[in-house]
Amino acid sequence: MPDARLTIDPGSVIGPIRRKIFGGFVEHLGRHIYTGIFEPGHPTADAEGFRQDVIDLVKELGVDTIRYPGGNFVSGFRWEDSVGPVEQRPRRIDLAWHSTETNEIGLHEFSSWLDKVGSDLMMAVNLGTRGTLEALDLLEYSNAHGGTALSDQRIANGRSAPFDVRMWCLGNEMDGPWQLGHRSADDYGKIASQAAKAMRMFDPDLQLVVCGSSSAHMPTFGEWERVVLTHTYDDVDLISCHAYYEERGGDVDSFLASAVDMDGFIEKVVATADHVGAVKQSAKRIDISFDEWNVWYIDRYHEVDKLSGIDNFPVAPRLLEDSYSVLDAVVFGNLMISLLKHADRVASASLAQLVNVIAPIMTEPGGIAWKQTTFFPFSITSRLAQGEALRLDLQAPTYTTAAYGEVPLVDAVATHDAETGRSAVFLVNRSTTEALDVTIDVSALGEIAVLESHTLADDDRSAANTLEDPERVAPASNETATISAGTLTVTLPPVSWTALSLG
Repeated sequence: MPDARLTIDPGSVIGPIRRKIFGGFVEHLGRHIYTGIFEPGHPTADAEGFRQDVIDLVKELGVDTIRYPGGNFVSGFRWEDSVGPVEQRPRRIDLAWHSTETNEIGLHEFSSWLDKVGSDLMMAVNLGTRGTLEALDLLEYSNAHGGTALSDQRIANGRSAPFDVRMWCLGNEMDGPWQLGHRSADDYGKIASQAAKAMRMFDPDLQLVVCGSSSAHMPTFGEWERVVLTHTYDDVDLISCHAYYEERGGDVDSFLASAVDMDGFIEKVVATADHVGAVKQSAKRIDISFDEWNVWYIDRYHEVDKLSGIDNFPVAPRLLEDSYSVLDAVVFGNLMISLLKHADRVASASLAQLVNVIAPIMTEPGGIAWKQTTFFPFSITSRLAQGEALRLDLQAPTYTTAAYGEVPLVDAVATHDAETGRSAVFLVNRSTTEALDVTIDVSALGEIAVLESHTLADDDRSAANTLEDPERVAPASNETATISAGTLTVTLPPVSWTALSLG
């Protein structure tokens, strides 16, 4: 049996774990809103029509900040449609997802739902088909205390206190030709700078996110970041990254190494941002908002789900309802490891998305809600990862991938909370055939024990949780995890994700 070795040293700090890294994303797309979080008449629906079973699962998931209302949807969105008496709100065609938006759920309703799940709002403004004025109007409506036309309108609509949205995205994926209002990096950088400057005139303490590349594989990647940040470096706090991964052509080995791509993406954006800062001789640092990431079978969307036709704009169609396997969950857990390994620069991240749409939570109209396999790595990591992320001394055997060359069979990260004395370690085994023994030197942590152990694996790596069998897959305790004489040993099954809590 191959083995790997690593050392945990609480003094080898990458950076603090900022809770926004455990964020989510809710878009008006498919059944995310309607029959997802909102279903009046459902047996669990509360007085506002929100599904309590979904609220409970989102709370268990542990999402800190939720990005809203898009996504591609936001580039055609008129925010005014989503406020005021529900019966007077217009129905609109959504060109992004070829659907009809009823606007039954809008800013007020979504804010109420956020209060129920205990998450903060991260608002995206439309810089696709709209601009600075509309962004300012939404900001005034949301955050002004009163005494102006728009803040008084909010008060008349039932919200006396400001929403006090602190984090704002300046558009969405403006590098993408699919985006309504798609612009060049130069044109987008100019409008993003204008909008940011204007919004800071209202409140200089807002946290602003400028659009980076929608993929590290876009032909404009790198140059897009350089040009956009040249315009906006002094105006914004973060630049976004978006990345989705899927198994292609049966290449499981490369799919299991997807986090290698995420690592490289983050490091290249950091290098570009720091280059712009150096050219500007600025002491300021731009961090990353990885505000869309997940496993997404996008080829299936284009081949099966994608809607077309002038007479075909349904309300809340079934779109992007991927069913996630154990294999997907292991890759997903490895992506979370990647985010933690870059805690010094990744200040925020948003799992895309939360319910029904490439989501860890699924619902059936009138029926149950259940956890997909990807639910477990997120909920467990969000709960156990506290304090600071630690840089590990890791030695592991490698394997060859078509996409990334030689890649370690084991990937890992650890965290340590000096206040509580608790630590956690997260590991993946990328081998499809062999279990791996991992020996971990934990002597620098002092006298500790294994408080919790969770391993997600299955003899059938295609196993998934479904409507018919919603509890088919769940993590099990890893009984091989033991500590003796300052050494933690654990066996990782093939294609597995493991989390250990130590204290």
